[in-house]
Amino acid sequence: MRRVSVLAVLPFLLGACGSGSSPSASASPTVPPGEAWVNVVPGRATPSAVTRRSGTFPPALPPVSFLPTSSACAIAWNEDVEQVLIPMTVTPGAGSLKVQWPARYGKVYRVAAVPQEIVSGAQPEPKWQTVTTGDGCTGSATISGLKPGAPYIVWLDAPGTPRGLDNSRSLYSGRSGVVKPN
Repeated sequence: MRRVSVLAVLPFLLGACGSGSSPSASASPTVPPGEAWVNVVPGRATPSAVTRRSGTFPPALPPVSFLPTSSACAIAWNEDVEQVLIPMTVTPGAGSLKVQWPARYGKVYRVAAVPQEIVSGAQPEPKWQTVTTGDGCTGSATISGLKPGAPYIVWLDAPGTPRGLDNSRSLYSGRSGVVKPN
């Protein structure tokens, strides 16, 4: 057992033995004479180094140009990422509601103002109004004959929504919050 432990330690002991020569003084690099990096004068504060720049900095971002907007596009529309409903703008009028939406889901839409008053028994059927849009980017309709001050929710239906290349369906309905005609 003792012989095994001596044999195990022997390579380490032999590796620690060197040739006995010491490094020469000429092996260290020499510093060429020049201005010192830090000047210290006893009794005086040393100023901090100041970097002086000239010229202008390059812009952090590339130049941006925006697409022209048209007054015909009343609703700003982002891609339908993370969206479930077609966005709408509802403007109350005298016994009416003006509804606007981005017309990018075909040419035929249906809108209805659904009353939100509590009714006992069977609920009245909503009166759908079919709207055909033109070539513009905004669809609009005015729903009239509404009770002033009564709460309504406007529903939008796009029955002919196109499908994507992967057969996914575009957004096909929209809903407003509660609105009240004047």
